[in-house]
Amino acid sequence: MESCLTNKKIIIAVDGFSSCGKSTFARAIAARLGYIFIDSGAMYRAVTLYALRHGAIDGDTLDERRLVSMLGDIDIAFRFNPARGASDLYLNGKNVEREIRSIEVSRWVSRVSGIGSVRRQLVDMQQKMGRARGIVMDGRDIGTVVFPDAELKIFMTADPAVRAMRRYKELKEKGDETPLAEIEENIRSRDLADQTRAISPLRQAPDALVLDNSHMTVEEQMAWVEEKLHTLGCL
Repeated sequence: MESCLTNKKIIIAVDGFSSCGKSTFARAIAARLGYIFIDSGAMYRAVTLYALRHGAIDGDTLDERRLVSMLGDIDIAFRFNPARGASDLYLNGKNVEREIRSIEVSRWVSRVSGIGSVRRQLVDMQQKMGRARGIVMDGRDIGTVVFPDAELKIFMTADPAVRAMRRYKELKEKGDETPLAEIEENIRSRDLADQTRAISPLRQAPDALVLDNSHMTVEEQMAWVEEKLHTLGCL
């Protein structure tokens, strides 16, 4: 963990397992510092949306070669939206924050994000976004692949059973009655897949600080990170 001056912006990488609350945590850090929050997962959703709109996904078929040929036509940017206190994603100049959360995009995004050329293209975009520093980015490979020189790297984890219960409550509030056992099985399977995939597997960077939030409130997590930021001289 490197030091920084109070007036010097840094890069904060937040990696970790699914359903750990990474995006919520990263967004809160960005708001605290006045940084830009970049949801790397949303970027893969934007590419998926483009593929759906331009024929690379047709019915039940994903034409990987066609999608790869389109990558040069895709521009992704994040702009802060004061109305909701968060950054919206823009695809080729248009706000698609709502569209990328659609069921159809969710159905295909895992397939799209597994394409090597797509990952390389988005990693390049993400690195360009970080040139001016002052960003918080969450994902699976931010501290190991995208920003190995990030001044602050956080690796989030929590007990799978705790994560499953959190997800269960979240889904139930939305009217989804998926059984808890099924959710936990899915989380454990996803953990395994994330850690064993061939391209950019989930790994803890050697210099990352581990945050196990199994039994922590959001407030306690923020107190934890603020202590680290004070140590760096960023607050």
